[in-house]
Amino acid sequence: MTKDVLVTIAGLQFEVDSEEPIEVITAGQYFCKNEKHYILYEEILEDMKAVCKNRIKISSDMVEILKTGASNVHMVFEVGKKNLTYYNTPFGNLLIGIDTTKIVCNESEDVIELNIEYGLEVNYSHVSECSITVKAATKKSKIKENR
Repeated sequence: MTKDVLVTIAGLQFEVDSEEPIEVITAGQYFCKNEKHYILYEEILEDMKAVCKNRIKISSDMVEILKTGASNVHMVFEVGKKNLTYYNTPFGNLLIGIDTTKIVCNESEDVIELNIEYGLEVNYSHVSECSITVKAATKKSKIKENR
């Protein structure tokens, strides 16, 4: 796959009374090193007009998401393990727990697609069940899809 990709991040939080879909589409970079996939992209936080740099590292048994900038967090997803981390925001720090139930990564010549399902806790209280899909695709794959 080429270095320059189109990154799509789609997430869904399943709460008691509602579902909150979120989707971000942005340009990014992809590379593979030491049998690990890396997806890099920046997002602009609308409320603050600040940039957050993101790195997703995908290995055979774990996914790490590292956000730096306006918000800082290092989230680790491992099936069957609960990982705790601090999510540092301009509004204060939150202790979050990530209890991963599923990680599926499919790759082809022009696309890598990652799906993660997990339970989310904030300050030791369960908040919601979540699903996130990350897709990195070359421009060539987008042309193929439109045919």
